[in-house]
Amino acid sequence: MPEAPALQDRWEAGSVRPSAAEAPSLILAAFLPYRLSVLANRVSQALARLYRDRFGLSIPEWRVMAVVGQRGELSSFEIVRLTAMDKAKVSRALSRLVARGYVRRDNHPDDQRTNRVQFTAAGRTVYDEIAALALRWERELLSDLDGTETQAIAVALSALDARIDALDSGALT
Repeated sequence: MPEAPALQDRWEAGSVRPSAAEAPSLILAAFLPYRLSVLANRVSQALARLYRDRFGLSIPEWRVMAVVGQRGELSSFEIVRLTAMDKAKVSRALSRLVARGYVRRDNHPDDQRTNRVQFTAAGRTVYDEIAALALRWERELLSDLDGTETQAIAVALSALDARIDALDSGALT
């Protein structure tokens, strides 16, 4: 058993792939869902520092602004669906954005239970500045990759996203 840590260290470094008999049941550092989660959190936190320090926005507030910026006028329900955040988090983010004068929330004329969210002029200005900053940051993040590698990442992420739908619907039981 003393070889297991050494084997795991080599596996984590990418220098060896153990056989099924030798492999630990799960090597977290090599487990794709874990690696994707850690990377996504690191990317999100790094970006969050930029828009928190420059614009005073939290991650949920920026996500709301991002979908409103991309889609235009939306309902709170649509924002929940598009950001994959829970209703309470979206509601708190919207309340803070309304208080700061970045978005306006109006009742839908046909359904008073539904509200419509859209940018104010100040919100659009802040969104445009943050979007430009985020795109520059993304270019810098990807700067060590060539076009083929960048495209491969995009294709792989799309394929994994589609596969998650199949797995969620019971393909693996």
